[in-house]
Amino acid sequence: MTYRILIADKLDEEGLALLRPHAELVEHPTITQEELVAVIPEYDALLVRSRPKVSAEVLRAGAQGRLKVVGRAGVGVDNIDVPAATQAGVTVVNAPTGNTVAAAEHTVAMMLALARHIPQAHASVKAGEWKRSQFMGVEMRGKRLGLIGLGRIASLVATRALSFSMDVVAYDPYVNTEYAANQGVQLVSLEELLATSDFISLHVPSTDQTRHMLNAERLSRCKPGVRIVNCARGDVVDEAALLAALDSGHVAGAALDVFAHEPPAGSPLLCHPKVVLTPHIAGSTVEAQRQVAQDVAEQVLAVLNGLPARYAINTPILPPKDLELLTPYIDLAERLGHFLTQFEPGMLSSVELTAHGPIADYDLSYLVAAALKGLLDRVVSERINLVNARLVARQRGINIVERRIRHHTERYENMLSLAVTNGGHQRLVRGSVVQGEPHIVCIDDLWVDFVAKGHFLLSWHYDRPGIVGRIGTLLGENDINIASMHLGRRAPRGEAIMVLCLDEAIPEHLFPQLLSMPHNYWVRAVDL
Repeated sequence: MTYRILIADKLDEEGLALLRPHAELVEHPTITQEELVAVIPEYDALLVRSRPKVSAEVLRAGAQGRLKVVGRAGVGVDNIDVPAATQAGVTVVNAPTGNTVAAAEHTVAMMLALARHIPQAHASVKAGEWKRSQFMGVEMRGKRLGLIGLGRIASLVATRALSFSMDVVAYDPYVNTEYAANQGVQLVSLEELLATSDFISLHVPSTDQTRHMLNAERLSRCKPGVRIVNCARGDVVDEAALLAALDSGHVAGAALDVFAHEPPAGSPLLCHPKVVLTPHIAGSTVEAQRQVAQDVAEQVLAVLNGLPARYAINTPILPPKDLELLTPYIDLAERLGHFLTQFEPGMLSSVELTAHGPIADYDLSYLVAAALKGLLDRVVSERINLVNARLVARQRGINIVERRIRHHTERYENMLSLAVTNGGHQRLVRGSVVQGEPHIVCIDDLWVDFVAKGHFLLSWHYDRPGIVGRIGTLLGENDINIASMHLGRRAPRGEAIMVLCLDEAIPEHLFPQLLSMPHNYWVRAVDL
């Protein structure tokens, strides 16, 4: 299948080059909102930067067609309705590391520009003036830099600020003291940061909790003469309050790369003499744009090929080494779900996934989502994938349980057990990865071992001589070839299960004959 990908913004050619061998690319960097809604059902993937708004309307339209993934070539996803994407089963990926160096360097450049009045001095000289005394600056050496947020970019800013002999502190409730100390940074309360910092740089996303976090009240608690730098998101600073603090002289200067409304047409900040402005270019370097385009292209291809993405916004993020180990078990979990849906059809009340062995020490979120996808995507009307499987299950009142048993079984080092409850009746299937292949190794309490790929006929019967022969003869008479056979039984001549791996699917008209055979009381066809 050839994928179709809509490029709705300007993207670096090296990222596009990764996609071209695998997809038909349509570049439309000036597409309007109305046009996007109209055409998006025809595409498997959408790539954007910050211009197009990927609204709930766009995502609903895409989900009714082919859309599986939206890629943001950059960090922020403010222009993408992520909850709507999750509801629609569309994966959202970004490239959070590709422009970190660029953003950090720009932040430091803005600090230097503020400290030495570089843009104002430049404009003065260009105008034919030579007013040296008007541009008396301050040194960064010995000054305190307060970082609000200590993520990837802020950590790089800290490293560079330390080289200027600055004292660096940070406020971040989600970072521990050991991590901060490794960056040469002291964690402090927000109150202490505001009261003691000579420069404050913001490094937080735009959320309900961070919107206008630097407001009039907090600005009033800042050290007099503080300089504010914001290369994060425009609405984390109350621009009206900042303007008032600049006018009063309480804030000595501000450097802004981002704004509450972009472009900031008509804003009084545009002509304020104490403000340095750039047009949202912190991440805009040749190297950064090349890297984010490559990062997002690789992830889009991964999602289109049914693999987890490194930096998915609405699915769990796994470290690369964990992702490599877990990927075959994600596939296994989905196959176990597919198996149980066909083995025991019906409404589910609860689903329980148990990880046995060393795999139990890993994040099981993807495995649970994959199992739910396998259970639900052939029996509900919505599109089900790793993005929305949990959400759809909860909307149907299915209880989800995740268990870990850290010692391995005698038979397999790592194993997954998937149990479903249906009207008080429970069914269980276990699986493992053997030499890179997904195997089903136990059905209920009967141990078997077969590769979980292909067509299968399952027979639950009482173990008696001749049963296997009769079934084999019937299949042979109907030109159905048996590739392999696996038996599990509780005791000699007791209850037993037989799994026949077939080269082709078994036709429906044979089931009455199979059920009519002596000692056979249950048969199922399963396709994996």
